[in-house]
Amino acid sequence: MSITVALFDLDDTLFAHRAAVDLAIRNYRHTLGPTLAAGPDDFTESARWTVLEELHYHRYLSGELNFEGQRQARARGFVDPYGVTFTDAEATHWFDAYFEAYRAAWHLHDDALACLDALEARSPAVRIGVITNGELDFQTSKVSTVDLANRVEHLVASGQFGHTKPDARIFHHACELFGVAPAEALYVGDRLVTDALGAANASLTGVWLDRERSATEAQLEEARAAGVPVIHSLSELDALLT
Repeated sequence: MSITVALFDLDDTLFAHRAAVDLAIRNYRHTLGPTLAAGPDDFTESARWTVLEELHYHRYLSGELNFEGQRQARARGFVDPYGVTFTDAEATHWFDAYFEAYRAAWHLHDDALACLDALEARSPAVRIGVITNGELDFQTSKVSTVDLANRVEHLVASGQFGHTKPDARIFHHACELFGVAPAEALYVGDRLVTDALGAANASLTGVWLDRERSATEAQLEEARAAGVPVIHSLSELDALLT
């Protein structure tokens, strides 16, 4: 591949979002008093929080909810089975307190820095960028907190740009910032459709990071048909460029 730019998804690709969420919801739930602490086990509640995040964050991405609205909806959804009802202010307060526990758990995946090191050690070095669905300030704060700011040349966030992955325009915008053609860039993400196929449909090399090896045969066939490589760790990425 004649790749000069490597673009990455942020959450659950470089940044260990799901692990931070799981730790935060476990730690925070047990501060909520006997009603919530006596509920289902932590694993069940963490899984339910993930479902709520997927549901309401995609409502935000579609324009149905604003950023604060999706946070409030997630908080309400979490406490609803316990017979707890939140006002807007109470939902915001609940989410803000949870978020502090989430922020305290922020970290990179173990394979992230070694992958970036390998790309930057190539001759010529591969330049690094991020394309993320989310608000620019929020995603930038993650990048800064985990000490990636000096590694990422451009960070493109859908909240600022106005279009979300898998729209081809956000991938093309990132390439324009780097001054390269889409064929000179690859994009790595943990979602097949949103990340890898979205990038491939925009004429970049899309790479699907299937960390959990959870791909179905149908998904693998879809990836093969689109020319999308499937990797299970970022440590495998450098070999794709050889």
